[in-house]
Amino acid sequence: MQVEVFDDHKCSLGEGPLWHPKTGDFFWFDIDKKQFLKRSGTTTEHTQFDRHVSAAGWLDEQNLLVADEFGLFKYNHVSKAEQRIADIEKDNPTTRSNDGRADPFGGFWIGTMGKSAEHQAGAIYRYYRGEVRQLFDKINISNSICFSPDGIFAYFTDTVTKRIMRQALEQSNGWPVGAPELFVDLTSENLSPDGSVVDADGNLWNAQWGAGRVAQYANDGSFLRAIELPASQITCPAFIGENLDQMLLTSAKVGLGRKEELAGCTFQIDPSVKGQKEHQVILE
Repeated sequence: MQVEVFDDHKCSLGEGPLWHPKTGDFFWFDIDKKQFLKRSGTTTEHTQFDRHVSAAGWLDEQNLLVADEFGLFKYNHVSKAEQRIADIEKDNPTTRSNDGRADPFGGFWIGTMGKSAEHQAGAIYRYYRGEVRQLFDKINISNSICFSPDGIFAYFTDTVTKRIMRQALEQSNGWPVGAPELFVDLTSENLSPDGSVVDADGNLWNAQWGAGRVAQYANDGSFLRAIELPASQITCPAFIGENLDQMLLTSAKVGLGRKEELAGCTFQIDPSVKGQKEHQVILE
């Protein structure tokens, strides 16, 4: 498998990759450095924020819904204009946002966690047409938020549990129905699930922190294959391109010192599958 460096900016904690299906822009975040990164063509632009930012969904060609440590805000990635949309844990100085993704119903799921990974300090929320609802509490490190192509299931993990969960969704509005069930258990392999994305065939691709790989699982949770990458702390995959047949993967260099030359870079691979188009967030 050929692995290329898509962008050589070395993030302390690269996360939240999003390829815009309308404009072809690619967005991601360096959570630790409070930076928003935008790649248009061969040019990468860095925007500095005064608080942690971590994940986004697209609203239209110019506007994104971005998660920060206070909640969600509308962000024009051209003019840089901001508009606060919803408060989430605004008065809790311990936590920040982490992994998030738009769902097939126009909603947006976002997880929180302690800034120092405090025990069970985080939660997972859903924003849907003006309403914010907490879905799961006592989360250590929220990750792997993604959705099946038919919209029947959501996936998520609390990384420290080493278990990826699957949650059934109400088909009229996308709210969870019943309790989540175990999808993939990585405890016997001592693997830590980070961000995930689901391809067009319903297979889940999971970045595995510390293992230097992204792994593909069938829609029944069975292991299909793993692709090795030249950095140990791979954080999240995203499908890109006109045909959604390329994959980018963010990574992190935090805690590694100078041990890995390419740690923190964003990588590109050809996974020989097609992904889903990222869903549009509907505010009202």
